[in-house]
Amino acid sequence: MVNQKYLDKAEVLIEALPYIQRFNRKVIVVKYGGSAMVDEQLKRDVIKDVVLLKLVGFKPIIVHGGGKEISRWVGKVGKEAKFVNGLRVTDDETMEIAEMVLGKVNKELVTLVQSLGVKAVGISGKDGGLLKVNKKLSGGQDIGYVGDVKTVNPKILYDLLEKDFLPIVCPIGLGDDFATYNINADDAACAIACSMKAEKLAFLTDIEGVYRNPDDPSSLISELFVKDAKNLIENGNVGGGMIPKLQNCIDAIEEGVSRVHILDGRIPHCLLLEIFTNKGIGTAILRKGEGKYYHEDE
Repeated sequence: MVNQKYLDKAEVLIEALPYIQRFNRKVIVVKYGGSAMVDEQLKRDVIKDVVLLKLVGFKPIIVHGGGKEISRWVGKVGKEAKFVNGLRVTDDETMEIAEMVLGKVNKELVTLVQSLGVKAVGISGKDGGLLKVNKKLSGGQDIGYVGDVKTVNPKILYDLLEKDFLPIVCPIGLGDDFATYNINADDAACAIACSMKAEKLAFLTDIEGVYRNPDDPSSLISELFVKDAKNLIENGNVGGGMIPKLQNCIDAIEEGVSRVHILDGRIPHCLLLEIFTNKGIGTAILRKGEGKYYHEDE
């Protein structure tokens, strides 16, 4: 008699099959940040997930943050990290530190991917003119070298994908003055996903997803249409930190991304659970007329 454990494994693989068929050769952008970047085991789990996506025929692109690490290094040089409305005030010295730290994080991720047998290339938004930015103000206030993505030139990403590389993007761009600007990683991931009409955009965060009531963990919403997402923002039903993330999700769907996921990066293999299982675990934002689950009768 075959051990039940092995039969269960076979069931899991069969459940994944329609998703593998649907998303084969499709672009998937993963915004990687939060606790999953700090905890070494979680970091390895996330990268294993992305490598698996690549090996089963998807075309993943990682866009990573590094805010916690930047703050740590800013502190090391005796500076104090300052924020205005959640945006880092970035003077010349802070920008220099941010670029060095993000470059270090980028190459660590490249190394981890390659240790798992997949070719990766790390680039910044400066490479190939990938991300051009305007200076971003916060409530009319000048906060230094912080950029709003103005244009995306995804040619370098298409070239890397075509040559079977996994691109890993660090969120730094150039202004019209060719100065270097720090970009919010959520914004960078959203802009890249929109420019490539990605099939999926996944945000790894430190919460389970979107809640109907932020104070009630049982009110997690597993699927959300754009109209409902807008209502949540307008009615003040989502917390302050979730508003820009949800707005990015709405923008991505309206710009042609098929579906957007907000996932808890603290859960091991959250990407695989959301993409390959019938029930998923986070919040999926969908365009009108699309359903998240394909086999609800099972």
